[in-house]
Amino acid sequence: MSHLKIKWVKSAIGRTQDQRDTIRSLGFKKLQQERIVKNTPEIRGMVKKVIHLLEIVEDVK
Repeated sequence: MSHLKIKWVKSAIGRTQDQRDTIRSLGFKKLQQERIVKNTPEIRGMVKKVIHLLEIVEDVK
């Protein structure tokens, strides 16, 4: 199974509560933090919801 490396690059201040909850659900605690997550449909949907706050760094095999 492949993985995604994502980085939180834009603040969630002023965003809706569900977008802030999605950032937390992806495992982010601090701005500029990078996470490696599984490439599943559930995670892809979460990333799509807050794509304007994230940067997809790479596809990790």
